[in-house]
Amino acid sequence: MKTENITTSEDVFKLVNGLTLNQKIDRSLDLIDGAYKEYGDNLVVANSLGKDSCVVWDLAKQVSSDIKGFIVTTPFKPEETKQYMRDFVEHYPESKVFESDNRTETNLYETDPDQCCEIFKVEPTREALEHFQSECWVTGLRCTEGRTRTDYREVELRDTGLIKLNPILIWEEREVWQYLAMNNVKVNELYKEGYRSLGCSPCTAISTGDERSGRWVGSSKCGGECGIHTRPLKRQVKKRETILEEAIR
Repeated sequence: MKTENITTSEDVFKLVNGLTLNQKIDRSLDLIDGAYKEYGDNLVVANSLGKDSCVVWDLAKQVSSDIKGFIVTTPFKPEETKQYMRDFVEHYPESKVFESDNRTETNLYETDPDQCCEIFKVEPTREALEHFQSECWVTGLRCTEGRTRTDYREVELRDTGLIKLNPILIWEEREVWQYLAMNNVKVNELYKEGYRSLGCSPCTAISTGDERSGRWVGSSKCGGECGIHTRPLKRQVKKRETILEEAIR
């Protein structure tokens, strides 16, 4: 990749405050372009259907119209998000939707939100990465969103053989909205109601804190993470000997 990787939180926030929006756009394009040249069809864009993913998808399509994406949905998404997803996939059929087939844990978000996210968000993400044989996945994560996102890097290797690229890591919220307005990118209708971060209906509220402070309000996860950015995502392949041993039992 042409863009020099930043390695410390101090480096990250120097860029947050030290670059103009146009410079950040160029940097993001360089990161995606370099990754696509290196990984080709083994690169895939994760799309949360939120404002940040809208920016990343638009940037990725500037790099190559052939870049593919995936969307993880859950039974608990608001109807506005489901409609936005249907419209998006109709326009970009190269985006594949993944959803857990678990229909028994209907109220798990009330009793064990971590396990709920594991079933309905983390596992389908693992499935998506496996489906695309991903060696690099691209996210819309940003370091200024909330307290849990200050220690990420533009290029990360959290799983062996799987690069995570966060090309808009150093963008601020106002710059995201500037870009979307400048490029006439359509976003989820829920933003008109005052939401700043979108998730499942039971676990998303309009709040007055940082962008993610309305997520999982009233639980131990308040303002936190679903797990896709914090847990291993590469499925572990069992050794042939272990598989044979299990088959014999």
